Amino acid sequence: MRTLVIDHPLVAHKLTRLRREETSSATFRLLAEELVTLLAYEATRALVVHPVEIRTPVAPCTGVELADPRPIVVPILRAGLGMLNGMTKLMPTAEVGFLGMVRDEQSLLATTYADRLPHDLQDRQVFVLDPMLATGGTLIASIDLLLERGARDVTAICLLAAPEGLARVEAAYADRDVTVTVVTAAVDERLNDHGYIVPGLGDAGDRLYGVV
Repeated sequence: MRTLVIDHPLVAHKLTRLRREETSSATFRLLAEELVTLLAYEATRALVVHPVEIRTPVAPCTGVELADPRPIVVPILRAGLGMLNGMTKLMPTAEVGFLGMVRDEQSLLATTYADRLPHDLQDRQVFVLDPMLATGGTLIASIDLLLERGARDVTAICLLAAPEGLARVEAAYADRDVTVTVVTAAVDERLNDHGYIVPGLGDAGDRLYGVV
């Protein structure tokens, strides 16, 4: 597994504003979208493209386009929805699937409650959107489902990650013949007793959409 922490002044600035307790939901959504676009720029460096012959107003030339099958973006409901616009702005031709995962607050285990994904993901580059990589349980459950359907190249884009979660994801795929990459704006100090990232930014879903 590869972990890529994006060290950029704009990333740090937007993340700091996201962390602020007084940041409103409307501002939080806007900042999350902007931050995801910055993270996605780095996360998509290994996209598969193929050469195409085109003609400009001046002369013929060779360019590149995204190769088929197109990459697929998978936001993890519900908080991952707040990251979707930022991703599709950068990659509008990608397909979008949806995966609903819920974490039991006692066991911290994740289970699937919604699945709107292709049954065959062979040769597809998959980008998973989940704001917080905390214990790693939700991300591992999501990646396992994608791998069962044939995916072999999965990149997770997270606003924040905890060392414990990163270690757990790395251990889960260390001996498997798959490419798993985590792209994040920062790796925080630790998890608290409730499985929340410290200092973190709170519950991303609640801050995006309000408490349900």
